[in-house]
Amino acid sequence: MARPGAACAARRALLAARALLFWALVYGYCALCACLAALRLLCGLARRPGGTFRRAARDNPPGCLLDPSLGTHCYVRIKDSGLRFHYVAAGERGKPLMLLLHGFPEFWYSWRHQLREFKSEYRVVALDLRGYGETDAPSHKEYYKLDCLITDIKDILESLGYNKCVLVGHDWGGMIAWLVAICYPEMVTKLIVVNFPHPSVFTEYILRHPSQLIKSGYYFFFQMPWFPEFMFTLNDFKILKNLFTSQATGIGRKGCRLTTEDIEAYLYVFSQPGALTGPINHYRNIFSCLPLQHHEVVMPTLLLWGERDAFMEVEMAEMTRIYVKNHFRLTILSEASHWLQQDQPDIVNKLIWTFLKEETTRKRE
Repeated sequence: MARPGAACAARRALLAARALLFWALVYGYCALCACLAALRLLCGLARRPGGTFRRAARDNPPGCLLDPSLGTHCYVRIKDSGLRFHYVAAGERGKPLMLLLHGFPEFWYSWRHQLREFKSEYRVVALDLRGYGETDAPSHKEYYKLDCLITDIKDILESLGYNKCVLVGHDWGGMIAWLVAICYPEMVTKLIVVNFPHPSVFTEYILRHPSQLIKSGYYFFFQMPWFPEFMFTLNDFKILKNLFTSQATGIGRKGCRLTTEDIEAYLYVFSQPGALTGPINHYRNIFSCLPLQHHEVVMPTLLLWGERDAFMEVEMAEMTRIYVKNHFRLTILSEASHWLQQDQPDIVNKLIWTFLKEETTRKRE
């Protein structure tokens, strides 16, 4: 019979070996992504040496960012962290709160269609997450750990004078929304997530499906210091434009395509000095937080998914069902992209209204 001490030592050695293998995978894939990015840079220099480092001057925000029909620009300073957060609010104070969390590379403006739509019955708040837009951006990546991002939402909710809300998140904002719902269930009356599965589904799926690992390659690329930010600035932020407009990743023919002014809004925000580092820092802590624990969600949940998502495989959507221990509604839109609330705003808004009214009716019965 093996001695307890020997068994413990063997277990520790196995855990150490797994950790070594995990980080070897992370940094190995990071190096591969960096090499591919460097190769693209060299090819771009060969084709257009003069245009690669060209950038247009963007000193003033485009008019769409100041459109009063979207709401009022507001700021709130969190007492514990000392950070000042920017948000745009529509709808009367005192109405139930609907809090909107954007993804990457987005900011409050990605919710413009929802700000107009839901202000009739809600106080709708579209937040700039930590490091984004006009919200403060701590310089060190350690300030972007998931527990900090989760606490931000709790503190903002309290600072706005609310103790609960309808919480809506897209992409990375969806990840944060899931975790807030898990950690502070008493604060979330209803959860609505767009194109992001339950975090446990994501971490399990990506380790078993190389196709999703490849689609999430930017997670690994973003582990590098400064180089990802540099790549985004090339050719006047061509990567950023292509994310929303290209055939591979952008909004499709049947979607509500971004206007020239919409694109300029994104370029204006992310072309400001240091504006890319905060958003990318969100990803620079993700591997130190894995694997996430298997936590269940206990409030009614709506998951909306664009089937043409270039970054998230649709199979994860259905798998999310097992982690929701309440009413769960899943709707997959076959012609929609990753940018769902901007791609199909009318359909998305209708589905959200149906979910909100359905749950209200159910509570009254």
